[in-house]
Amino acid sequence: MEDLKVTLIQTQLHWENVDKNISMFDELLNSVKEQTDLIILPEMFSTGFTMNTSIAETMNARLPDGQGKSIAWLKEKAKEKNCVITGSLMITENGKNYNRLIWMQPDGNFQTYDKRHLFRMANEQNHFTAGEKKLIVKIKGWNVSPLICYDLRFPVWSRNAAASRGGAGWYDLLIYVANWPARRSLAWNTLIPARGVENQCYVVAVNRIGPDGHNVDYSGDSSAYNPLGEKLSTIQPNESKHETITLSWKFLQDYREKFPAMLDADDFEIK
Repeated sequence: MEDLKVTLIQTQLHWENVDKNISMFDELLNSVKEQTDLIILPEMFSTGFTMNTSIAETMNARLPDGQGKSIAWLKEKAKEKNCVITGSLMITENGKNYNRLIWMQPDGNFQTYDKRHLFRMANEQNHFTAGEKKLIVKIKGWNVSPLICYDLRFPVWSRNAAASRGGAGWYDLLIYVANWPARRSLAWNTLIPARGVENQCYVVAVNRIGPDGHNVDYSGDSSAYNPLGEKLSTIQPNESKHETITLSWKFLQDYREKFPAMLDADDFEIK
Protein backbone atom coordinates (compact mmCIF):
# COMPACT_ATOMS: atom_id res chain seq x y z
CA MET A 1 0.00 0.00 0.00
CA GLU A 2 1.18 3.52 -0.78
CA ASP A 3 1.85 6.31 1.69
CA LEU A 4 -0.71 9.10 1.84
CA LYS A 5 0.11 12.79 1.42
CA VAL A 6 -2.29 15.07 3.27
CA THR A 7 -2.37 18.88 3.12
CA LEU A 8 -3.76 20.91 6.03
CA ILE A 9 -5.08 24.41 5.31
CA GLN A 10 -5.16 26.66 8.40
CA THR A 11 -6.52 30.15 7.78
CA GLN A 12 -8.97 32.82 8.88
CA LEU A 13 -12.49 32.86 7.38
CA HIS A 14 -14.57 35.75 6.03
CA TRP A 15 -17.75 35.91 8.07
CA GLU A 16 -20.85 34.82 6.12
CA ASN A 17 -19.22 35.69 2.80
CA VAL A 18 -19.18 32.75 0.41
CA ASP A 19 -17.59 34.65 -2.48
CA LYS A 20 -14.67 35.99 -0.42
CA ASN A 21 -13.98 32.61 1.13
CA ILE A 22 -14.03 30.79 -2.19
CA SER A 23 -11.70 33.41 -3.66
CA MET A 24 -9.37 33.12 -0.67
CA PHE A 25 -9.25 29.33 -0.75
CA ASP A 26 -8.74 29.42 -4.49
CA GLU A 27 -5.53 31.40 -3.95
CA LEU A 28 -4.46 29.21 -1.03
CA LEU A 29 -4.93 26.00 -3.00
CA ASN A 30 -3.05 27.50 -5.95
CA SER A 31 -0.13 28.05 -3.58
CA VAL A 32 0.02 24.32 -2.78
CA LYS A 33 2.74 23.35 -5.24
CA GLU A 34 3.72 20.00 -3.78
CA GLN A 35 2.00 16.81 -4.89
CA THR A 36 -0.76 15.81 -2.49
CA ASP A 37 -3.52 13.22 -2.29
CA LEU A 38 -5.89 15.06 0.03
CA ILE A 39 -6.50 18.71 0.92
CA ILE A 40 -8.41 19.41 4.15
CA LEU A 41 -10.33 22.66 4.73
CA PRO A 42 -11.99 23.79 7.99
CA GLU A 43 -15.60 23.34 9.07
CA MET A 44 -18.06 25.66 7.28
CA PHE A 45 -15.17 26.93 5.19
CA SER A 46 -17.36 29.13 2.99
CA THR A 47 -19.15 31.05 5.78
CA GLY A 48 -17.61 30.50 9.21
CA PHE A 49 -19.58 28.79 12.00
CA THR A 50 -22.82 30.72 11.71
CA MET A 51 -26.43 29.86 12.50
CA ASN A 52 -27.63 32.18 9.71
CA THR A 53 -29.16 29.47 7.54
CA SER A 54 -30.57 32.06 5.12
CA ILE A 55 -27.20 31.90 3.35
CA ALA A 56 -27.07 28.09 3.21
CA GLU A 57 -26.16 26.70 -0.18
CA THR A 58 -27.55 23.76 -2.12
CA MET A 59 -25.92 20.67 -3.57
CA ASN A 60 -26.84 21.75 -7.10
CA ALA A 61 -23.73 23.20 -8.73
CA ARG A 62 -25.71 24.34 -11.78
CA LEU A 63 -28.23 26.66 -10.14
CA PRO A 64 -28.27 30.05 -11.92
CA ASP A 65 -28.52 31.99 -8.64
CA GLY A 66 -25.14 30.68 -7.52
CA GLN A 67 -26.46 28.85 -4.46
CA GLY A 68 -24.41 25.80 -5.39
CA LYS A 69 -21.20 27.72 -6.09
CA SER A 70 -19.16 26.04 -3.34
CA ILE A 71 -19.95 22.58 -4.71
CA ALA A 72 -19.06 23.79 -8.20
CA TRP A 73 -15.79 25.23 -6.90
CA LEU A 74 -14.88 22.03 -5.05
CA LYS A 75 -15.43 20.02 -8.24
CA GLU A 76 -13.28 22.42 -10.25
CA LYS A 77 -10.41 22.53 -7.75
CA ALA A 78 -10.36 18.78 -7.06
CA LYS A 79 -10.02 18.17 -10.80
CA GLU A 80 -7.41 20.91 -11.19
CA LYS A 81 -5.30 19.72 -8.23
CA ASN A 82 -5.93 16.04 -9.09
CA CYS A 83 -6.64 15.20 -5.46
CA VAL A 84 -9.49 14.82 -3.00
CA ILE A 85 -10.64 18.02 -1.25
CA THR A 86 -12.76 17.91 1.89
CA GLY A 87 -14.35 20.40 4.29
CA SER A 88 -17.85 21.18 5.53
CA LEU A 89 -20.51 23.55 4.22
CA MET A 90 -23.86 24.87 5.35
CA ILE A 91 -26.30 23.03 3.07
CA THR A 92 -30.09 23.24 2.69
CA GLU A 93 -31.89 20.22 1.28
CA ASN A 94 -35.54 19.11 1.31
CA GLY A 95 -36.50 21.81 3.78
CA LYS A 96 -33.73 20.94 6.26
CA ASN A 97 -30.30 22.42 6.95
CA TYR A 98 -27.13 20.41 7.46
CA ASN A 99 -23.54 21.05 8.49
CA ARG A 100 -22.33 18.79 5.70
CA LEU A 101 -18.83 17.55 4.96
CA ILE A 102 -18.12 17.04 1.27
CA TRP A 103 -15.55 14.46 0.14
CA MET A 104 -14.88 15.68 -3.41
CA GLN A 105 -12.88 13.44 -5.75
CA PRO A 106 -10.94 14.58 -8.82
CA ASP A 107 -13.46 12.91 -11.16
CA GLY A 108 -16.30 15.02 -9.76
CA ASN A 109 -17.89 12.22 -7.76
CA PHE A 110 -18.37 12.94 -4.08
CA GLN A 111 -19.65 11.56 -0.81
CA THR A 112 -21.10 13.39 2.18
CA TYR A 113 -21.23 13.23 5.97
CA ASP A 114 -23.70 15.27 8.02
CA LYS A 115 -22.44 16.39 11.43
CA ARG A 116 -23.80 14.03 14.06
CA HIS A 117 -23.21 16.06 17.23
CA LEU A 118 -24.65 19.55 16.97
CA PHE A 119 -23.12 22.14 19.29
CA ARG A 120 -25.93 23.06 21.67
CA MET A 121 -23.94 25.84 23.34
CA ALA A 122 -24.40 27.73 20.06
CA ASN A 123 -27.94 26.34 19.55
CA GLU A 124 -26.78 24.50 16.45
CA GLN A 125 -29.42 21.83 17.09
CA ASN A 126 -32.15 24.46 16.61
CA HIS A 127 -30.94 25.36 13.13
CA PHE A 128 -29.52 22.14 11.70
CA THR A 129 -30.52 18.49 11.42
CA ALA A 130 -28.12 15.95 12.87
CA GLY A 131 -26.63 13.24 10.70
CA GLU A 132 -27.37 9.59 11.38
CA LYS A 133 -24.60 7.72 9.60
CA LYS A 134 -20.82 7.72 9.66
CA LEU A 135 -18.89 7.86 6.43
CA ILE A 136 -15.93 5.63 5.59
CA VAL A 137 -14.22 6.58 2.34
CA LYS A 138 -11.27 5.09 0.50
CA ILE A 139 -8.25 6.87 -0.93
CA LYS A 140 -5.20 5.02 -2.28
CA GLY A 141 -6.35 1.94 -0.36
CA TRP A 142 -6.63 3.81 2.96
CA ASN A 143 -9.92 3.79 4.87
CA VAL A 144 -10.75 7.28 6.13
CA SER A 145 -13.38 8.45 8.63
CA PRO A 146 -14.06 12.21 8.31
CA LEU A 147 -15.89 13.90 11.20
CA ILE A 148 -16.80 17.45 12.21
CA CYS A 149 -15.69 19.56 15.21
CA TYR A 150 -17.93 18.73 18.22
CA ASP A 151 -17.84 15.04 17.16
CA LEU A 152 -14.34 15.05 18.67
CA ARG A 153 -15.80 15.05 22.20
CA PHE A 154 -17.69 11.78 21.63
CA PRO A 155 -15.32 8.79 21.57
CA VAL A 156 -18.04 6.21 20.92
CA TRP A 157 -19.04 7.91 17.65
CA SER A 158 -15.37 8.28 16.70
CA ARG A 159 -14.52 4.70 17.66
CA ASN A 160 -12.88 2.36 15.18
CA ALA A 161 -15.05 -0.71 14.54
CA ALA A 162 -13.00 -3.47 16.17
CA ALA A 163 -15.35 -6.25 15.17
CA SER A 164 -15.01 -5.40 11.48
CA ARG A 165 -11.25 -4.84 11.25
CA GLY A 166 -10.47 -4.67 7.57
CA GLY A 167 -14.16 -4.30 6.76
CA ALA A 168 -16.58 -1.44 6.14
CA GLY A 169 -16.39 0.04 9.61
CA TRP A 170 -12.61 0.01 9.98
CA TYR A 171 -10.45 3.03 9.20
CA ASP A 172 -6.78 3.99 9.06
CA LEU A 173 -7.12 7.77 9.18
CA LEU A 174 -9.48 9.86 11.30
CA ILE A 175 -10.15 13.46 10.21
CA TYR A 176 -11.75 16.35 12.08
CA VAL A 177 -12.62 19.64 10.38
CA ALA A 178 -13.50 22.37 12.85
CA ASN A 179 -14.29 25.86 14.05
CA TRP A 180 -13.07 25.20 17.61
CA PRO A 181 -12.60 28.35 19.74
CA ALA A 182 -9.24 29.23 21.28
CA ARG A 183 -10.68 29.29 24.80
CA ARG A 184 -11.16 25.53 24.57
CA SER A 185 -7.85 24.78 22.85
CA LEU A 186 -6.64 22.63 25.76
CA ALA A 187 -9.49 20.18 25.17
CA TRP A 188 -8.81 20.23 21.41
CA ASN A 189 -5.09 19.56 21.81
CA THR A 190 -5.75 16.80 24.35
CA LEU A 191 -8.49 14.91 22.55
CA ILE A 192 -6.94 14.80 19.07
CA PRO A 193 -3.92 12.61 19.95
CA ALA A 194 -6.13 10.59 22.33
CA ARG A 195 -8.37 9.62 19.42
CA GLY A 196 -5.36 8.43 17.43
CA VAL A 197 -3.96 6.39 20.31
CA GLU A 198 -7.22 4.72 21.31
CA ASN A 199 -8.16 3.89 17.71
CA GLN A 200 -4.66 2.93 16.53
CA CYS A 201 -4.82 5.25 13.55
CA TYR A 202 -3.48 8.49 12.18
CA VAL A 203 -5.56 11.55 13.06
CA VAL A 204 -5.53 14.90 11.23
CA ALA A 205 -7.46 17.90 12.52
CA VAL A 206 -7.90 21.24 10.72
CA ASN A 207 -9.21 24.31 12.52
CA ARG A 208 -9.59 27.97 11.54
CA ILE A 209 -7.88 31.03 13.04
CA GLY A 210 -8.91 34.61 13.78
CA PRO A 211 -12.12 36.18 15.14
CA ASP A 212 -15.56 35.36 13.76
CA GLY A 213 -18.60 37.61 13.43
CA HIS A 214 -19.38 37.24 17.14
CA ASN A 215 -15.80 38.14 18.17
CA VAL A 216 -15.09 34.55 19.13
CA ASP A 217 -11.38 33.93 18.63
CA TYR A 218 -9.89 30.80 17.04
CA SER A 219 -6.25 29.77 17.42
CA GLY A 220 -6.20 26.98 14.86
CA ASP A 221 -3.93 24.39 16.48
CA SER A 222 -4.35 22.30 13.34
CA SER A 223 -2.34 19.14 13.71
CA ALA A 224 -1.57 15.57 12.67
CA TYR A 225 -0.60 12.67 14.92
CA ASN A 226 0.51 9.08 14.38
CA PRO A 227 -1.08 6.20 16.34
CA LEU A 228 1.55 6.55 19.07
CA GLY A 229 0.29 10.07 19.78
CA GLU A 230 3.41 11.67 18.29
CA LYS A 231 2.85 15.00 16.58
CA LEU A 232 3.74 15.14 12.88
CA SER A 233 2.74 18.70 11.99
CA THR A 234 4.64 21.94 12.51
CA ILE A 235 1.79 24.45 12.07
CA GLN A 236 1.76 26.91 14.94
CA PRO A 237 -1.28 28.42 16.69
CA ASN A 238 -2.68 31.53 14.97
CA GLU A 239 -0.50 30.89 11.92
CA SER A 240 -1.94 31.17 8.43
CA LYS A 241 -0.26 28.27 6.71
CA HIS A 242 -0.66 25.15 4.63
CA GLU A 243 1.42 22.05 5.31
CA THR A 244 1.69 18.71 3.51
CA ILE A 245 2.43 15.66 5.64
CA THR A 246 3.23 12.12 4.51
CA LEU A 247 1.46 9.37 6.43
CA SER A 248 3.35 6.06 6.35
CA TRP A 249 1.31 2.96 5.63
CA LYS A 250 4.16 0.69 6.73
CA PHE A 251 4.53 2.46 10.07
CA LEU A 252 0.81 2.08 10.76
CA GLN A 253 0.69 -1.61 9.87
CA ASP A 254 3.91 -2.47 11.71
CA TYR A 255 2.61 -0.79 14.86
CA ARG A 256 -0.75 -2.56 14.67
CA GLU A 257 1.01 -5.91 14.26
CA LYS A 258 3.37 -5.32 17.19
CA PHE A 259 0.70 -3.92 19.50
CA PRO A 260 -2.72 -5.28 18.38
CA ALA A 261 -4.74 -3.68 21.17
CA MET A 262 -7.78 -3.20 18.93
CA LEU A 263 -8.26 -6.99 18.82
CA ASP A 264 -9.26 -6.73 22.50
CA ALA A 265 -11.62 -3.79 22.05
CA ASP A 266 -15.25 -4.12 23.08
CA ASP A 267 -17.93 -4.54 20.46
CA PHE A 268 -20.77 -2.03 20.64
CA GLU A 269 -23.85 -0.81 18.85
CA ILE A 270 -24.66 2.87 18.32
CA LYS A 271 -28.34 3.76 18.61
